[in-house]
This record gives sequence, structure tokens and C-alpha cells, in this order.
Amino acid sequence: MCGVAIRLSRFRMNWTLNSMTSASAPETLPQPLSPEEPLPHRKVIRSWLIPISQRTTLRAFVLLAFDWALFIALIAGTMLLDALWARILCSLAAGFVIGRLFIIGHDACHQSLTPHRRLNKWLGRIAFLPSLTAYSLWDMGHNVVHHGFTNLKGVDFVWAPLTQTEFEQLSPVRRAFERLYRSGWGPGAYYAIEIWWKKMMFPRRAQMGSTYRPVFTKDCALVTGFAALWIAAIVAVALAAGTSVWLTLLLGFAVPMLFWFNMMGFVIYGHHTHVKVQWHDERAAWQRAQPFVSTTVHLTFPLQIGALIHHIMEHTAHHVDMSIPLYKLKEAQKVLEHLLPERIIIQRFSWKWYFDTARACKLYDFTRQCWTDFKGCATSTPHRLQAQAA
Repeated sequence: MCGVAIRLSRFRMNWTLNSMTSASAPETLPQPLSPEEPLPHRKVIRSWLIPISQRTTLRAFVLLAFDWALFIALIAGTMLLDALWARILCSLAAGFVIGRLFIIGHDACHQSLTPHRRLNKWLGRIAFLPSLTAYSLWDMGHNVVHHGFTNLKGVDFVWAPLTQTEFEQLSPVRRAFERLYRSGWGPGAYYAIEIWWKKMMFPRRAQMGSTYRPVFTKDCALVTGFAALWIAAIVAVALAAGTSVWLTLLLGFAVPMLFWFNMMGFVIYGHHTHVKVQWHDERAAWQRAQPFVSTTVHLTFPLQIGALIHHIMEHTAHHVDMSIPLYKLKEAQKVLEHLLPERIIIQRFSWKWYFDTARACKLYDFTRQCWTDFKGCATSTPHRLQAQAA
């Protein structure tokens, strides 16, 4: 353990001396930690990434302005172009850009978009408008709950798996929803119903209890007002152009939102669902597992798709240090994967892998610490039994 500390200390000194000229050069990095060595404290791991985490206000404004301009142009295309195929294409692309804008808002909500806290709050609200996301509610549910207690059952609610007993106690209708959500075809329905509708749009005060704040209602009113203006503008343009109001609403509002819901549900499913990802129902065991590394997946894609979604799939780096801006996540992820080999789950995306995962990850057995199907049969290696055998 002492040797690990010495190596880490030497690494921090070398990086401080060399970061201005060659922070990302391989020769500035220490030897990777052996998988048998204890995982360093989170503060130590975050210290490795300090030279990478600088934020710039200008770059934030450029990213936000570009994506907003692209979103407006695509929504205009859904209303003004003549060819139906072109309008449909613009509609789908607009949904994708909503996702890009959301990721910028997500950075702002983490205070990682610019160095200015108050500016981040306003830029975050602006970026969240097309996805109809209430900034303060997202801050509470995502930053406090999800990042504070990632994959701790009973606290983190994002794609939290049920046990077999919990599943069997559900009503038939609710079991049908769970089967849909975990089928591989239902991430959009899961996000739209379980996250957005239930937790992001005027959640009941009784449900929130002492965590309720007036700003939650104000932010919900803000995004609702934006949605009303968006719909009104579409109707006005359709009437002025003499085109079908319902078709224009479908392409200019409904399809982009449906695309966004499916995109978001898929992304967060991919971030935290894998046969190697563990969930915990005991806080002590959860803390020992250092879940900021063990509960996230780095999904890799061909054709620079990761860059198109602002590198949000470099998710281990984000969970290790939420202050790293989106335009530095790729570099930070490389550092972590170099220094912590075999600790980080790296998965090349394919539709085969995705549906294999959906078939395997239905429920979770917290006694054996493994994923199961709906009948309770293990579909991943039981971690607890494996640890006991070792």
C-alpha cells in the first residue's frame, strides 16, 4: 500500500511539472496500477485529472449557440420544406440535437461548462429548454441522488433493477411495463414515464417531502411555457402556409420529443446496465466497492459517434470527476483506462450486445450479487459467491 502511495505521489509531481507542455503524452504517466493493488481513494484518482479539467466560457457559448442554431434550423425544416422525406429527416435530426443540447445543459448543471456558477445556471436552463427538462429538479435527482448514490438500491432510482420478489408482487399491468422497459425496445418509454413525467414535470409535493423547493415549480413552469410557445409557433406557421396543422405538429414537436426520449433512455441504460455492473442494497458494501468506477460503462462506437453526442459515453471519467467539461472527457477517460487497467468496463457497442444485455439484465439478486431473468435464474457471474470462493 505504501508503494502505491509513493507511485501516486511521484505521478502527481511529474504531471504538475509536465502538464503545460505534454500533459497527455504517455511518458508523463506512471506505470498502470496492477488489478491486484487496492483502488486509490477517489480524491487521489480525481487529482490525476486536474490538468485536464479546465473550463472555458468562450467554448461553452460556441457549443450552445451552434446547437441552438442547428435545432432552430431543423425545426424550421420540419415546417417549411416541401418534400415529406426531408421534413421527416429534419424531425429526427432535431430530436438528436435536443440530446446534444441536453448534454450541454447537463454539464452546466454539474458546474463544469464554464468557471462561473451563476452563468452555468442560466446556460443550463437555456440548454434544457428543448428537452423540457426542469433544471433544478434535474440537479436534485441527478447530481444529488444519482451521482451521490450511484447503484445503491433504495436511493438511486435510475434504471434500478427489481428483485424477483419485488417483481412478483407487482400488479399485472406494472409487470407488463417492467417487461417492456427491460426488453431492449422500451428505453424511451422508461425515460418518458419513470423519469421525465413522474420526476421532472410538476412532481407532487407529498412525494418530495422536505426536499421540495419553490424553484422546482418555477422551472417546471418555465419549460411548460417554452413547450406552449413551441407548439403555438408550429401551429401559426402551418396556418400561414396552409399546410396540415396535425402533420406539422407531429413532425415539428412530437417526433423530435419521442426521438429525444428514446435517445436519453438508451444512453442512461447503456451507462449503467451491463452483466459486469453491480448493484448494492447495503451502504457499507456499496462504499467498499468504490462505485464511481465499478458501476459505469464506457460504451465505444465507430465513426466518431461518441463525438457527435459530446463524448457523454466516456462515462467513467464523468462519474470520477463531474467537473470535467464535455470537451475534455475523451482525454480524461484515456488517462483512467491507462492507469486502471481491468477496473473499468469498456464495451464496444453492437446491437447484438445490446439485446443480449437486455435479455440478461432483467432483475437483480442482491444476495448473490448477480443479474437474473424474470424467473430468478442467474444470467451473470454471482459476485458474492465468486468473492467467497477466492
